[in-house]
Formats: sequence, C-alpha cells, structure tokens
Amino acid sequence: MSEPTLQHVESVDEEGEAMPNYKPPPEKSIEEILEADKEDESLRKYKEALLGESKTGGVVVDPSDSRKVIVKKLALCVQDRPDMELDLTGDLSQLKKQTFVIKEGISYKIRIDFIVQREIVHGLKYVQKTYRLGVPGVSGNSRVDKMTHMVGSYAPKTEIQSYTTPPEDAPSGVMARGSYTVNSLFTDDDKHEHLKWEWTFEIKKDWKE
Repeated sequence: MSEPTLQHVESVDEEGEAMPNYKPPPEKSIEEILEADKEDESLRKYKEALLGESKTGGVVVDPSDSRKVIVKKLALCVQDRPDMELDLTGDLSQLKKQTFVIKEGISYKIRIDFIVQREIVHGLKYVQKTYRLGVPGVSGNSRVDKMTHMVGSYAPKTEIQSYTTPPEDAPSGVMARGSYTVNSLFTDDDKHEHLKWEWTFEIKKDWKE
C-alpha cells in the first residue's frame, strides 16, 4: 500500500526514543534533488519515478488546508482480523469514545495513513505514549510504554501514503487486562506537530469477552 519513500529509517533504543546517532538529512527542494547526480542517467530516472508528479511543481490535494502533512487515519492491524480504524479528519476529542478491544497476547501493528502535499517533508516520526488506566493500588494513570518510529522523508503525492509499525505484542495475564489510553504524535525532524491525538483500547481475555 505504501509508495516508495525518499528515505526510510527504523531506529529506536530500549526506551523507544530515537537513537542519538541518527542525523536528520539536510532539507533539499525537489529541484535540488533532481539536479544532484543528473549525469547518472539511471539515478535520474529513479529519482523522477520516485518523485512522480511532484517534480513538475507543488502537489496540492486540499487547497483549503495549508498543512504539508494531512494525517487521515490510524488502523490497528491484527492478522486474520478486520482492521480497527480511527478517522483522524474529524473531531479528535471524540476518539476516546471509540475503544478498541483486543485479545491479550496478540501481535498487532499500527498503520498511519497520511497525505503529503505542497513540498517534501523530511524525517517524519510517529511517537506513541501508552498509559494504563486505573491500576489497582496506584493513583492516577501510569505510563507503561513509549516508542518512537522513524517514518522517513516523503515527496508530495495526490494519493494516500502509509506507514506501518513493526509488530508489537499486547501484554497478557490478569494484571494486564484493562483499559489503556494512547497519546499519539506525528511530527518531524523540525519538530512540526502535524497531528496529536488521543485514543483508547481495552485488553481482554478473548475477543468475544
């Protein structure tokens, strides 16, 4: 489903933060990218295919939206089951009313669908912080996980582009069952916050419980 990207990096440490030796690439315009190594015919053709329609000028999908990145959807994907999806184009405050129920111990991935318009975006990142709600004996919510995924740099395109996280295993056991809230952030190397949203899921013993 994903289009090729200009750069794709997976780099997280034990705490889920970006690795300290990761160096964001210098920003280049579409014209600069096409001009570089233009004497190499095969490389030139590859870059033109990669950039597609964006090489002829800025691609604008929604003229009424000034953002470079429009985040459209989050999907929680489990093999052999329908994707559980959140529409990120509406009232984000209503997302917590739509709780995903997942079976303990299952392997899942998170897919983010987005549109890049106007110009290339560099070093997109997906940051996710997960909190456990109402743990017995603990006041308030406690953070149980944080991860940062390096998504990459993308050229503008009229179609939706996607990023899918590596597989994660849901916790299991009696103490793991319960409600969780997730703070998600789609950002980049320049710390532009393209979208922040909050959503919830519940871990149960079985899907039909």
